[in-house]
Amino acid sequence: MTKHHHDRPRMTARHLLALLCATVCLNAAAHRFHAGITDISFNERTGSTEIVHTYMAHDVESLLTALYQRQFDLSDPDDQAVLRRYVEKQFWLADNEGRHLPLGWVGVTVDTDSVVVYQEAVRTPVTKVETIHDAVLSDFLPDQQNTVNLTANGSLRTFGFTSSRTELAVH
Repeated sequence: MTKHHHDRPRMTARHLLALLCATVCLNAAAHRFHAGITDISFNERTGSTEIVHTYMAHDVESLLTALYQRQFDLSDPDDQAVLRRYVEKQFWLADNEGRHLPLGWVGVTVDTDSVVVYQEAVRTPVTKVETIHDAVLSDFLPDQQNTVNLTANGSLRTFGFTSSRTELAVH
């Protein structure tokens, strides 16, 4: 009986150690997952198509630091302009003739977890969107997964983008 009594705490310690290792591994895996979400919808009040991109703050900071070898402060308008140029190069919408729809930059908000970018196609109905090109962060992070939710005519459609699939037809 003494043998079982002594083995029991050791087993518990091993279980706790295994649980701790599993938790650390899961947390490490979570940090290796890179994702962005974009919502595209029509604002009836303004007559414009609105685009809202949400990315992990750490991924955006890593990208900008790697591209420019310096730290960025996205509350600074000059640093926001750098992010703007990058997003405008990597994300665009096109009409049925392949012409890029003009996307205006509305702004960006940043917190410790996320970077949210706001764009709009002024006085352009969402039904004009025929092609979506989304390569934001996937040029930098090969495992980046971007999801675009497009709401048009009362229905929601979801599109997935990766480093090997950066452009999709809507129809």
